[in-house]
Amino acid sequence: MKVKPFLFGASTYIMGSQFRLKGKGTGGTNTARYCYSVWLRHLLMAHRNHLLNGFDTVAELGPGDSIGIGLAALISGAEKYYALDVVEFANIQRNLAIFEELALMFKRQEDIPGEDEFPNVKPKIDAYGFPHGILTHDRLKVALDDSRLELIRKSIKRENGKDSKIEYIVPWYNSGILKKESVDMIYSQAVLEHVDDLINTYRVLSSWLKPKGFMSHSIDFKCHGTAEEWNGHWTYSDFTWKIIRGRRPYLLNREPHSTHIRLLKEVGFNIVCDLKVNSYSEIGKKHLAKRFQYLLDDDLTTSGAFIIAVKE
Repeated sequence: MKVKPFLFGASTYIMGSQFRLKGKGTGGTNTARYCYSVWLRHLLMAHRNHLLNGFDTVAELGPGDSIGIGLAALISGAEKYYALDVVEFANIQRNLAIFEELALMFKRQEDIPGEDEFPNVKPKIDAYGFPHGILTHDRLKVALDDSRLELIRKSIKRENGKDSKIEYIVPWYNSGILKKESVDMIYSQAVLEHVDDLINTYRVLSSWLKPKGFMSHSIDFKCHGTAEEWNGHWTYSDFTWKIIRGRRPYLLNREPHSTHIRLLKEVGFNIVCDLKVNSYSEIGKKHLAKRFQYLLDDDLTTSGAFIIAVKE
């Protein structure tokens, strides 16, 4: 067992008040280049799977430190963005700074920051040039119009009221917070491994998607520093894991790749893309906790996946 996360989790139980993550940050989305790289990868993969008939309304699960990925979506043509989180980390000044940098990157049609700058960002793609075939000259002319960018800027400042292009919803659990069948695209980046109630989450996301709408998710199945081996979190009993998690509002659900695939199919999604990241496992089935004895051999070596699923 890795001692530090165990002690940290245990310490949250003896704090005078309930432990909270607000203000601590999540990492990643606090830079414009990261947000630009992530959004364009999702956009490119959706295009390759023939799913970009439109993305007027997008929703992001777990934006984290900023809504920068959603701002990249708006700048490139989306008309409405929903940011759905458990704890609110983002702030107006950070979002404004990221927005201004993103707008310049799109105006310059910069290449997608690749593996040399963000080696851990998935999915990896074959070419990192600007996607001119998707974001054409005519599309960008409309999307980057000064008056349109000013509307997005006012939405960040929360000056547009009910006409805002941005809606930040914390917490997001209730399916009634969005109109049924109103969203074209839902995406997340290294978020679904933190969601506790996966089956209900996939049902709710499905209810928001329009017919033939789609989801695009990058999922990280690693232990996030809670064990010595990348998949060592599957060796912990439920009691040990309860101590490690402590009073944090989220940590990891510890569900493997096969669980996500099964639940997506149960809810009625058609999986059109499943790019797995394989890593060597020092752990065999004999090392697994009782709860995880069901894991497939493939699960033990799948450390991440990029999944696109279409609502039937």
